[in-house]
Amino acid sequence: MIAIKKELYDACLEFVNKREETVHQIITSNQHALMSETKSSAGDKHETGRAMLQLEMEKASQQLEGIHQMKMIVDKISIDTTSEIIRLGSLVFTDQTYYFIAISAGEIIIQNKKYYAISPGSPIGKLLMGKKVEDEFVFNGKTVAIQEVH
Repeated sequence: MIAIKKELYDACLEFVNKREETVHQIITSNQHALMSETKSSAGDKHETGRAMLQLEMEKASQQLEGIHQMKMIVDKISIDTTSEIIRLGSLVFTDQTYYFIAISAGEIIIQNKKYYAISPGSPIGKLLMGKKVEDEFVFNGKTVAIQEVH
């Protein structure tokens, strides 16, 4: 199980790094666009363009902050330890789905099996946190049974 947790951990880390790279590219692109904006005779149009670029820069900066939060969460994950109680870094097998409690990175396929990397703060994450094998919970009107926790 540690090998699978390692692959899931690495996939989450790659997810965060790709998102960070994309946001940095957006910021760089917007900075170049701001620098190359030249004052035209249509002053209002120029100011509107600069304001839109500034808004995009602020939005990208907020996304970057969220990415740094995700990195901090990933850094806290210990894949070498297991617990009977579901916590950050747990690999959870239910009768319906496999979950890795980490960040919301979505579906990850390992050895032809689907795993879902989810945040402890997500709706399903909140239901899973603190539970153990044989516990059940209701999600979207369906009863889900926890079969294994690693």
